[in-house]
Amino acid sequence: MTTIQIKDKKFSLSIPEAEILKAVREVGEAINRDLAHKNPLFICVLNGAFMFAGDLMKTVSVPCEITFIKLSSYDGLYTTGSVKEIIGLNESVVGRTVVVVEDIVDTGLTMERILDSLHAKGANEIRIATFLQKPDALQRDITVDYVAMKIPNDFIVGYGLDYDGYGRNLKDIYTVVPE
Repeated sequence: MTTIQIKDKKFSLSIPEAEILKAVREVGEAINRDLAHKNPLFICVLNGAFMFAGDLMKTVSVPCEITFIKLSSYDGLYTTGSVKEIIGLNESVVGRTVVVVEDIVDTGLTMERILDSLHAKGANEIRIATFLQKPDALQRDITVDYVAMKIPNDFIVGYGLDYDGYGRNLKDIYTVVPE
C-alpha cells in the first residue's frame, strides 16, 4: 500500500519495513559494542516504542533486563506540551546503566522528564535509543545516543506510532498527506 486512510487523514508510505529493520539492527549492534559488560536495564516507553523495543531486543546480545513505563504527551496530531505519567517505573535504577527506548524524540519534552526522573532515582549512566528523531522539532538540549532514523518534522504513523490510537500495527511508516 502506498496510501492509506486512518480516520479523517490520508497517509503515504515513507519508510518500508526492510529499511526499518536494517536501521534497528544497526542500533542493536552499536548497543552490543558500547554496553558489553554493563548489564543494562532497558526502559521501553509505551505505547509507541513497543515494536522498536521488540525488534531491538532481538538484536541485543549483552546480558540485560527490560521494563516498561507509559507516558503521554500527544492529543491527536499535536503534542500537548505537558507530559503525563500513566504507568511508572517499578525497578530500582540506583547505580545502573539504563537505556531509555523511545519511539520518537521530537520536541524533547518527554525525554527531558524521563532523564530528570532517572537521575533523581540514582541511575549511574543513562543512554537514549530512539527509533526516530526529528532534529528540526527539538526544543531541549538532549543528546540521543542511538538513532535508528532521522526524519523531517512531519506527522507519521506505523511501527508503533499512532494517530488517535490507530495505525500502531502497521509494519511500515506512513507520513500524513497535507490537506
